[in-house]
Amino acid sequence: MARATLRIFLGAAPGVGKTYAMLEEAHRLRGRGEDVVVAFAMDHGRSETRALMDGLEVIPPHTIAYRDTSFEEMDVDAVLARKPRTAVVDEYAHSNIPGSRNPKRWQDVEELLDAGINVLSTVNVQHLASLGDVVSAITDVRQAETVPDDVVRRADQIHLVDISPELLRQRLGDGKIYSADKIDAALSNYFRMGNLTALRELALLWLADRVDEGLAKYRSEQGIEASWPARERIVVGLTGGPEGDVLVRRAARILKRVNGGDLLAVHVRAADGVASESPQALESQRLLVRDLGGSYHTVAGEDPAKALLDFARSVNATQIVVGISRRRSLVARLTGRGIGNRVVRDSGDIDVHMVSHPLGGRGVDRRRQRDLGRTRVIVGFAMAVVLPVLLQLLLAASPSHSIATAVLLQLTGSVAVALVGGLWPALLGALWSSLLVNFFSIPPVGTLTISDPENILALLVFVGVSAAVAAVVDVSARRSKEAARARAEATTLGDLTRGASSAEDTVEGLLKQALDVFQMRGAALYRAGAAGPAGVATGGWRLVAKAGEAAPLPPDGGENTEQIDAGTRLVLSGRILPASDRRLLSAFGAHLSAQLERRQLAASRREVMRLAESNTMRTSILRAVSHDLRTPLAGIKLAVGGLRQSDVHYTPEEEQELLATIEECSDRLDVLVGNLLDMSRITSDSVNALIRPVRWYEVIPTALHGIPPGRVRVDLPGNMPEIDADSGMLERVIANIVENAIKYAPDSDVVLVGAAGGFSSSTLDGRPSGELRIIDHGQGVPAESVVRMFQPFQRLNDVPSTTGVGLGLAVAKGFTEAMGGTLTAEETPGGGLTMVIRLPLSTGVAFPHEEAQAPMEAQSVLLQRRHVPPSGSPDGAPGEAR
Repeated sequence: MARATLRIFLGAAPGVGKTYAMLEEAHRLRGRGEDVVVAFAMDHGRSETRALMDGLEVIPPHTIAYRDTSFEEMDVDAVLARKPRTAVVDEYAHSNIPGSRNPKRWQDVEELLDAGINVLSTVNVQHLASLGDVVSAITDVRQAETVPDDVVRRADQIHLVDISPELLRQRLGDGKIYSADKIDAALSNYFRMGNLTALRELALLWLADRVDEGLAKYRSEQGIEASWPARERIVVGLTGGPEGDVLVRRAARILKRVNGGDLLAVHVRAADGVASESPQALESQRLLVRDLGGSYHTVAGEDPAKALLDFARSVNATQIVVGISRRRSLVARLTGRGIGNRVVRDSGDIDVHMVSHPLGGRGVDRRRQRDLGRTRVIVGFAMAVVLPVLLQLLLAASPSHSIATAVLLQLTGSVAVALVGGLWPALLGALWSSLLVNFFSIPPVGTLTISDPENILALLVFVGVSAAVAAVVDVSARRSKEAARARAEATTLGDLTRGASSAEDTVEGLLKQALDVFQMRGAALYRAGAAGPAGVATGGWRLVAKAGEAAPLPPDGGENTEQIDAGTRLVLSGRILPASDRRLLSAFGAHLSAQLERRQLAASRREVMRLAESNTMRTSILRAVSHDLRTPLAGIKLAVGGLRQSDVHYTPEEEQELLATIEECSDRLDVLVGNLLDMSRITSDSVNALIRPVRWYEVIPTALHGIPPGRVRVDLPGNMPEIDADSGMLERVIANIVENAIKYAPDSDVVLVGAAGGFSSSTLDGRPSGELRIIDHGQGVPAESVVRMFQPFQRLNDVPSTTGVGLGLAVAKGFTEAMGGTLTAEETPGGGLTMVIRLPLSTGVAFPHEEAQAPMEAQSVLLQRRHVPPSGSPDGAPGEAR
């Protein structure tokens, strides 16, 4: 079934008459005999709008109960069952009540359109998603209901319902929009003159863009190339030179004279013009255009003038801004071969501004003789003098040779000279060869006189063919060399990108590659007033990064200084770069600029993430302090208050119970505060571990202090070597994990097992590690929750919040990583959870041999401990874990 049509009535503000205009259109369609129904429309208490709904079929709305209140929404099923030709659906951007068929009304409309039902709807400009921030800044009202712009733009027709701000305020004052009790507030706030004027302009500009899209589509379908000046649109032609900044700013000043115009900058890249481009200048101009609110485009074309005009006509430009030619050639000036002159000549009805700039007429012409190298040119001139003589001596060996033979042999010599030395040596060789052929082969022989006119023609043809062949060979040789150079540059840039991306510090990696590519001794990057590793200023510039042994040249001097931007310079030292390498140096500068920007963005992102984490942690700590710490404080206060009552007499047993309550709550408070402080230290990177050789059995007894006897079984091999750790931190890590295991696996024994021989199956930063496993056979943790359980303030669902603030495993993991180890979780075979602590083995001196039996002694001590109530145990939350 073909999709139906959508017509939207767009307004700048409430009360402009969108619903009124929509209902009028519905009456018009009904008068033509079309089947029209009102699927959903609101009169907002306006009598004029309500009167228009009379005479139209209205489909009753669907009532939905939400939060003890009933709401009316469009009954989509009823409309689809009724299947009218056209449905009136008010408030296109409306958000439906939870429980509706779709979250948004525009999605309901999509279903009607797909079912072949035409729709009339309304929307205000403040509900367009792209304008939400702008409208909020103007009116100080944040719009909760929005609709994507592209959804509205897909409408088949958009009608602007527009009235002046003065008339709208008058309608509001007459009570035609809101009730009397809301008029004064509305006039003083949302309906201020400035607000309404700005909203009206936004609506007109947004619709103008939509109209412009339609105009472009029509021109394309009809094949119209002539410019239609419906809207001011200025195109700036950029050549890739530094004068582009002047042109862009001049175009922006021209555009300021009108409202609602567009600025488009276009760079035409030609195959033979790449060498004259500056990647750094183009990047700077792209950023400038973006800052001025314009758009930047790049097109390819062998003829820059034609490509620029084709682009201007394709976007319906009204004006073109180009700079005067930088050519110094007198012939180019006299013949008008410059790009600007050709644009003016062929622009037709598009106005062209020729802008002068400091580089005008000062040129980009280069002496092409150097393209093939000084050595090749010198050798070419030598061959132009010597080779024709040698060929003539070869002809002398055959006295009966013909003129054609002499001409062809000398022509071969001219081609050989062109291949080696280029055009000018070949022309010299051709003239010298023609003289030799005339003197030795054309009658009368021995003189420069030519008696037969045909011989004159043959000699002229010889010179012309020699010159033409030499020119073709010269151009081919130059193109071949340019292609080889471009291929080498492309390969270098590819290596540059790969090398930089694989380097740890991409800026340092680029500088190191610059040393190899340009055969330099040193490379450095300077920034104005920026602190760098060297920390020494050079004429107001500071070193950001460098590579190589030799100190680079100061940034304010030297031939190898590349200006990346106004505040950044790249400096190479070691040799003077030739002009042919300058473009590649500019590409290096552009890559460095991108890497510096990426470094700054990464630093900003890290700072934002750090601030966000700190803010989250601060909020969580405040929540914990305001809730979880109150329970033990309340217990202490209640017990102390009871003991202080003079009129109540307690038995010794009751006093001991109250004192035990105070002690228990105090221990719990101490653990909670300790975990909060530890988590704060971890998140602020202020944890400093005192690393020394430690044996597991040294810290386990203290860590398990307070655990009921018989709950924990320790199985440590007697030969477990030392590990590098902070004994205090390691005690806290083991205590938190064991407390969590007991809390969340109350019916399971907890076992501490050391890895056989003290080695785990993995290493830490290339070092062998010692391993301790804390095993339980409780309910375990789902695989998708393993990562989340190490985050702060996480608890298992069935554990009440009064058991802790959920920092046990977060503190344990933070302390383990501060000691250079890892804390991971694995599933226990048969059910449960196994926490694995890995720490690097110590490289220090081993303990004396007689201490090897200490683990067994430690086990007996642990198994014979006195009973300590678990309420004083560390606040753990392995429910973070489980």
